Amino acid sequence: MASARARFWILVSLVAISGFSQGMVLPLLAIILEQNGVASSVNGLHATGLYIGVLIASPFLEKPMRKYGFKPIIVYGGMLVFVSLALFSLWDALWFWFILRMLIGIGDNMLHFGTQTWITTTSSPQSRGRDIALYGLFFGVGFTLGPLMTQLLAINEALPFLLSALLSMVVWSMLLFVRNRWPEEDVNTGHGSSSFKRFIQTGKIAWVALLPAFGYGFLEATLHGIFPIYGLRIGHSVEMLSLIIPCFAAGSVLSQLPLGILSDRFGRRNILITVLTAGSICFFLVTFFESSILALFILFTLAGTFVGSLFSLSISYLADILPRSLLPTGNIMTGVAFSIGSITGPYLGGLFIELVPGISFFYVIVVMLLLVLAATIYKKNLVTAS
Repeated sequence: MASARARFWILVSLVAISGFSQGMVLPLLAIILEQNGVASSVNGLHATGLYIGVLIASPFLEKPMRKYGFKPIIVYGGMLVFVSLALFSLWDALWFWFILRMLIGIGDNMLHFGTQTWITTTSSPQSRGRDIALYGLFFGVGFTLGPLMTQLLAINEALPFLLSALLSMVVWSMLLFVRNRWPEEDVNTGHGSSSFKRFIQTGKIAWVALLPAFGYGFLEATLHGIFPIYGLRIGHSVEMLSLIIPCFAAGSVLSQLPLGILSDRFGRRNILITVLTAGSICFFLVTFFESSILALFILFTLAGTFVGSLFSLSISYLADILPRSLLPTGNIMTGVAFSIGSITGPYLGGLFIELVPGISFFYVIVVMLLLVLAATIYKKNLVTAS
């Protein structure tokens, strides 16, 4: 059986594959549906399927994990992902693909919940921060590489799905060498165990810390699910779009650790105000230079560098202002906020480019970032919880 360190690398490899599948499915299906003449609003609504799956699975994961251990949750989640990916090539139907998207969302949530809890509960206090950073880094790398698979559409529509399913299955098979473990009895994952009152209490204290997670979900899903549609409509090729889209995730990979260190030193709120301002400026500039390939490469990378770390900053900000007893509930709400943003973004973005085709789609992103920025500036008297 694998050693503890080998187990860690297997787990983060699974996370990279999860990021890869998510990063591939969103732009790939957006391009296929756009080429098939599907309305942009329907295309955007269709993109929400993955995140609806995430929301559906969230309340039901803790009890099975406590009963059966980490490994079965990850095994069945990974299996659900690669089987669903393979089935995309079976039948070209809008409703069928929506169901497969939801199944991938459920599987990805199982995989993430299992791996994240396993890593955080077995890492030593001395290495936990580094291990979690590597966890996020591997997901970001996978998410960056996923959109490149859209170039395979020129060969065969089914090819990217089948290759991704095969790659996922190969990495998933490494779990055969990992011994199952169970969470400690005193570890509170927060899923399904918090009362409605605790959610209300957490929302009252830390609503502003949940907004960056919402913003990141909005950005991630909109850039991967709607920008490919918009990009095709303003004259960019599939090949160029598959190279432009990963620039945002690549920028976030570069800045994750530096922004975390800076937020420790200068405060989470100050860094959030800075990156939200800079990100808003980047996307505002995109509205003027969206026809330039070079400008899109540069501005997407810069935007990712600034606002690509909103989710991790959201978690850190939450930990700063919530009492320890509410942190598990806060972690659930952060994931829910991310999912709501991921569902809202593609639908609003698709609706926008359908109703007002003469105005840049990037204004939707600028307005969203400015609203989160305004709320962060407004809520300035939060007291750090002890």
